[in-house]
Formats: sequence, structure tokens, C-alpha cells
Amino acid sequence: MRYGPLVTSYGSGQVFLELLARDASAAEFEEPVAAARARDAGAEAVAELERAKLLALRIREKLEKRRRREAELSALYETVGGLAALHDVDAVLQAIVRGARRLLDADTAYLAMYDPARDDAYMRVTDGSVSAKFQQLRLPLGAGLGGLVVQTAAPYHTSRYLGDQQFRHTGGIDDAVADEGLVAILGVPLKLRGGVIGVLYAADRSERPFAREEVSLLSSLAVHAAVALDNARLLQETRAALDDLNAANRLVQAHSDAVERTAAAYEQFTDLVIRGGGVDDIAAAVASVLDGTLAVLDGDARPLARTAETDGDGDPAERDRLRAAVASSLAGGCAVTCAPYTVAAVAAGDEPLGALVFGGRELNATDRLILERAASVTALLLLFRNSVAQAEERVRGDLLTDLLTARYGDPAALRERARRLGTDLDEPHVVVDVACDTVPVQRLTAAAAAWARDRHGLAARHDGRTLLLVPGEDASAAARTAAAGLQAALAQAVTAGGGGPVRGTRISAAHTEAVQCLDALQALGRTGAAAGMRDLGFLGLVLGDSNDVPGFVARALGPLTRYDDRRGTRLLDTVDAYFRHGQNLTRTREALHLHINTVSQRLDRVTQLLGPDWREPQQALEIQLALRLRHVLAAPPR
Repeated sequence: MRYGPLVTSYGSGQVFLELLARDASAAEFEEPVAAARARDAGAEAVAELERAKLLALRIREKLEKRRRREAELSALYETVGGLAALHDVDAVLQAIVRGARRLLDADTAYLAMYDPARDDAYMRVTDGSVSAKFQQLRLPLGAGLGGLVVQTAAPYHTSRYLGDQQFRHTGGIDDAVADEGLVAILGVPLKLRGGVIGVLYAADRSERPFAREEVSLLSSLAVHAAVALDNARLLQETRAALDDLNAANRLVQAHSDAVERTAAAYEQFTDLVIRGGGVDDIAAAVASVLDGTLAVLDGDARPLARTAETDGDGDPAERDRLRAAVASSLAGGCAVTCAPYTVAAVAAGDEPLGALVFGGRELNATDRLILERAASVTALLLLFRNSVAQAEERVRGDLLTDLLTARYGDPAALRERARRLGTDLDEPHVVVDVACDTVPVQRLTAAAAAWARDRHGLAARHDGRTLLLVPGEDASAAARTAAAGLQAALAQAVTAGGGGPVRGTRISAAHTEAVQCLDALQALGRTGAAAGMRDLGFLGLVLGDSNDVPGFVARALGPLTRYDDRRGTRLLDTVDAYFRHGQNLTRTREALHLHINTVSQRLDRVTQLLGPDWREPQQALEIQLALRLRHVLAAPPR
């Protein structure tokens, strides 16, 4: 394809947008630059193409990473859906290791199960293994990487197994690992009702650093694998009991019904997620199956979804009680009672994501098991939702950073990137700088990103500050709205300074104004306040770029001016004389040739109009400055 005419006609950004649109290979992004060099387009044009190419490749890399993540989670959904339909233990075990190997694209995957009779673990099933010694390996408790995983009940991975000294090595295990040729190993625990029943591994025969997303992915599979194994084991035990215990037929039948009900509920919840259901759908389904009310909470014990209002909702003491119950459920790996509720922690591996809170009645053992299964499915849903949200927030944050730094000078390309994110830069926007010393920076930035996204805006962490770009024409109103919204989300006071409005891609002036406004608020000790430059009085006049002197005078003296105009009084002159004579009533009376009672009555009226603090130093300074500027504005030009 010839790129010279395209670059000439459409500009450097258009050709790369077209390459992105048709999902071109990375090598094709070099061709427009090569074409420009071949036709001697000039150093500046080639440099612009190089910048556009690098930006396009960054976007392509992020899109590719997101596609890979979605493909991994889709594969996890399919694997989990397949596990839910299997009822034979051996078939479940084979499906687990095949799914683990496929999800992580590993050379081999295997599963070691705990043997209570011998108090050790043994290699139960492998996929991709070639060593008979490795396949017959028995693992003493506390030895090897698996021993560390069992002891800590937490995932562990190493890029060089034989050289890792974080766990106890034994000759038998090391020889088997060497015979299999394994180098990099990731192990995650299979936990069931508070205990570790085995370890699921994925391993490569070359060095490989396992990413955090891969650990979370294998941990999620392990959670569902433990559930599927438990379901299969319970079903097999039920069938055996039906064969062997005819005399206890009714008891066995009740047990079977409970297991079938649990398995059916789990399949229903899993199918709901696979079909694209959200948190609200999960809450409704669980409440229906268990015949009660359900709330899905986030990591701070605030509701993400609920089927009915709960007593004490929003009460800090109730929230603290729920947090303690969630911690207990997470530590024990099972649902716990927090009267009048039953609470099941929602987690991906050891990463807490929230909780399910059931109310309405006391749950029996089967219903508790259903609630725990629902928590596992909800973890899968939240993990996917968080992954997508984080990817979008990174893209939005990168765009705001580029706007703040003017790193990429093509306004059209910046507008197009914003348009794809639902932000119209041709509409008026304001910049808001926010701060909150009582919460971690990451949490403040995440809350700001979510709040801005809901309003078609952008948010980012830039130069040590958390900044938002949101639609609006009133910087003061935007700052107040942002502070109130973030305070509700964080349950902490937020200080906010606004700047703007601006249109287009050049937002540096509004950014500077917002930063100066926030710094002024903090310097004045007004933590938790929100304002624009016009709200800072004479400080806004000094710090701001607009130098709106008439506006400042009108805001400071407006109530007196309007009163004098309506009533024909001379309150402004009285206040002017009062300050010029050191706030002395006697000297003011003499200057105005009035009775002292008349002066006092006028000043009382001023208090009614301006408020009781108008003689205090800060407001008095603003009024005196406004009076002086009023005289300057009224003076005839020379």
C-alpha cells in the first residue's frame, strides 16, 4: 500500500488511525515513516510521523493487552462452565489441569492432592508431563514450593525453582523437577471450607516471570476447581451411599437433594455470568434461590447492588461490624453469621473484592454452601469488571496526561481519542485539583477516575496531584460537585480547587488556576473546602489570570450598592468613611456631619446586608480593597 498520498492528504495521525482500525501488524506501522523518508518529506514531517507512530503503537499494545485479557477471562468462563457440568472426580481433575495449562499457555500443569492417611501430598493428575518419576512423586508436607503454598494458604511462584531458597528443598523433589526439566513454577492452593485440600500448578521448562494477572487467573480457576471437585466428590459419595445404605434411603435422598440443589444453583450463577449478567443480576438470582434479601458489598462494605434496603444502612458501626465479618469469612474460607445476616467474603485468591450479605432467615448448611458458591461466581464477575475498568481508566488517564503536558501536538488526534472515550473537548470543560490526606493516593485517584468517567470526563495522577477534567462552565460549581461526590465515595473530606472553563486541547491555563486555587485553600487552612478563583476574594484576584476587577468589586460590595440604588441611601459612603477613619465612630460622624446614632444605624444595616463578620480582618481587608478599586474604576480616564 502507498502511504505517501495518505500522509499528505490526511496528516500524520490519519494513516495510523486507519492502521489501528484494520488491526494492522506492528511492522506495517513503519511503512508510512519509510515512505516519508523515501520522498524526502523533511525532518519535521518525519519526526511528526515518528511521534504519531509511537503513539499508535502504544494504543495498539494496550488494545492487544486488553484483547488478551478478555480472551483469558473468556477461556476461564468456558473452563468454569465446563467444570460445573462434570460430576466425575477423575474427569474434573483432568479438566482442571488441562484448563490451567491452556489458560496460562504453560508447558505443563499438574495437581497434587493431600492424603490424610499418609499425611503427605501426591501427584494426582498431570498434563504435558513426560517424566514417570515426576508423575509418581510424593511430597512431604512442608517441602518444596507446594509445601510453602500449603503452609501459607497463598499462591507462590518462582522463575527458577532450583535456585529459589524461599522454601525447603529435598533431594527427591528436586530430582523429579530436574527430570521433568521444569524451571519456572506457579502454585496456588485449592481451598475448601477453611482448609487446603491440594495445590494446582502451572510450569514452564524455561525461565518465565508469572504476571499478577496470571496468578489471579489461576487462583480463580483453583477456587472453582475446588468447588467442582467438592461437587463431584459429594455426588459420588451420594451415589455410593444409595448403593450401600438402603436402610438410610431417606437421609441419603435428602443429602442428594441438597447437593443437587447446590450444584444446580452454582450452574445457574455461572451461566448467568457467562451470558453477560451483572452484579444486580447475581444479587437477584441468589435472593431468589435462597428466598431472602441480598446485598453485594465492595471492599469498603458499601453496597454495589441489593435487592432490598437493609436496616442500619450507612451506619458506621454497622459497616464496621460487617467488615469484621467479611475478614472472618475471608480467613476461614466459608460463610459466617453476623446476626441477623449471613456473610460470605468475595475474593480472587487472597485479594479481597467485597462480600455477599444475606438477610431474611437463618441459613442451613446447604444454603450456606449455595451462598459460598455465589461468592465464588461474584468474584469472577468483579475480577473481570475491575480488569476492564482499570484498562479504561489507564487509557483515560493517559489522555489527560497528554493534554496537560501537550506531549502530542496534533489537536485532531487528541480530539478523536477523547471522542472515543465519550468526551467532547469542543464543549466547555473545567479542571479540578483534589486532595485528601486521610486516604491513600491510589484510592483517591481510583475514586476520581470512576467519578469523572460517569460524567464523560477524564482523571489522572500528574505531578503528584489528582486532577479531573469534567464538562462545565463554572469552575466553582464543578469543584464543589467533585468534592461532594468524592467525599460520598471515600467517606472522607476532600479539598478541591477549580480552574477554567476551557475549550479544545489546550488546558494548561485552567490546570494552573486549579492548582493555585487548591494551594491557596490549603494555605488558608480550609481543608475540606471547594472553590474556584472567584470564591477566594482578593486572593483570587491576585492569583488568577483573568484580573476581573469589576467582578471582584461587585461580589464584595454588591449588597450595599443594590440597597443604596433602591433606597437612595449612602451606606457605601458610610462604610468608606468608617474604614478611612480607623473604624472610629466619632471621627466617622464628624467626617460625614451626621449624628452618631445615624452612623450606628447605618452600620447596623450594613451588618444585616454583609453578615456579622464584615468587620473581621479578612473580610474587612476585602471590603477596603474593593472600595479603593471602586474609586479607581469610577475615576475619569486621563
